[in-house]
Amino acid sequence: MKLGLLLLATLPIATYAQDSIAVTSNDMYPNTFSSGSANVQPFNSKAKRFNDWSVSVGGGAAFMVHSDLTSFYDKKVNWGYNSYVSLDKQITHVFGMSLIYQRGETTQKAQLEGAAGIAGGVAEANTKFNQIGLLGDVNFSNLLRRVDNHSPFRWALHGYAGFGFMNFNTSLHDNNEFRWSNSPARIPLFINQKLEFNSLYFQFGTGVKYNVSKLIDIEARAMYVMSGDDEFDGGGYAGPDDYDPTSKVSKYNMISKKRSDNALTVNLGVSFKLGKHLSHLAWHDPLQEAYYRMNVLENKEADFVVCEKGDLDNDGVCDDWDRQLDTPAGARVDGAGVALDMDLDGVIDLYDKCVTVPGPVDNNGCPTN
Repeated sequence: MKLGLLLLATLPIATYAQDSIAVTSNDMYPNTFSSGSANVQPFNSKAKRFNDWSVSVGGGAAFMVHSDLTSFYDKKVNWGYNSYVSLDKQITHVFGMSLIYQRGETTQKAQLEGAAGIAGGVAEANTKFNQIGLLGDVNFSNLLRRVDNHSPFRWALHGYAGFGFMNFNTSLHDNNEFRWSNSPARIPLFINQKLEFNSLYFQFGTGVKYNVSKLIDIEARAMYVMSGDDEFDGGGYAGPDDYDPTSKVSKYNMISKKRSDNALTVNLGVSFKLGKHLSHLAWHDPLQEAYYRMNVLENKEADFVVCEKGDLDNDGVCDDWDRQLDTPAGARVDGAGVALDMDLDGVIDLYDKCVTVPGPVDNNGCPTN
């Protein structure tokens, strides 16, 4: 008996707890009790509400920095160049990816210590490189923006990190071992690194973008390139003689203990945003859309007028729903504007001398006996 009552009590709960499989299409905003709203759109690239492709080009200076031979030598700067072109895909308003090709050249110098440095003088090296890689892009401004900004923002701080493969050609000249000479026979040091799996490099950096228009962005970008290669600066391969203190081989690649020659690039670039929409996904802040809708609701004027037809009998009930438009002045009325008659004798309370006792009209609502 108890089990039967328990099942009877839980059956309605179990029935209504099931999710409805019926989906209806409507124009209402979704809530707990509705489904199929036409106003629901996922905030991602599949929604196609924004442009999310662009092509970027740029160029600037390149320097060999943390290496055996460096571009900043003897308080002087040895300038190089760098250029890039990339195809950019914005995945969310915070994160994007780029397929990037870079080409550049650096000039760097160094001098060995002791007698070898005196004989060789200041050595100069040159590196020409080509790189192709994938670059991740994090929009820190969209990631950290948490305030109500009532004007469109145009500046954004970006962070970059990625990897790729490169080939490079280097040459090194000095006044001793690596020079053009027939007697004794000597030539400069040349290295040719082909594009292969061993030529993997990494890079990371930061940039500031400015939204010029719906079609163009401009950017200042600085990137740190980690070659993972001790020959990237032109200092040569490390052999057994490099680790032998008694050998007379010029040990340019032993000046620094680090085994990765790294470079720095500083560029100015332009991004051309592709697509037919008015806005690019990288410049859209989801919170800004919420702020806009809240502002519209807060400043929306009432679209209805109370007592549009007025109150002709001044009984406090609008003529729009007053069932007795000629109520005598001073009479109490109900919610429909009808004069009150508490004893229901046909004489309204305003004229009834006996409000609580029924009576004929000719006796002012009072009983005759």
